[in-house]
Amino acid sequence: MSVMALLLLGVGIVLIVLGGLRAYRPYQRYSALREQDANIARYEAWRGGVRGDSKTGASVAMDILRRRMQVGGAIAGAGFVCVVLALVIG
Repeated sequence: MSVMALLLLGVGIVLIVLGGLRAYRPYQRYSALREQDANIARYEAWRGGVRGDSKTGASVAMDILRRRMQVGGAIAGAGFVCVVLALVIG
């Protein structure tokens, strides 16, 4: 393997790890908020109440967390591209 291929491979692996770490924590919190939101929806349906379409604090937080997960996934995707390029060049 050439030096460039090794460099791309190293950068790719680092980006995959960083992207995964960056997306992991928001994913955990997003899952918890989504579960809470589903519980509230079931309770309100049982109670007979109607949920409004207005934004809640939880829905805003879920939007922010979803965006953070997308950024982490994009970083990991760039790392995957670097690894594939390293294998093609190598």
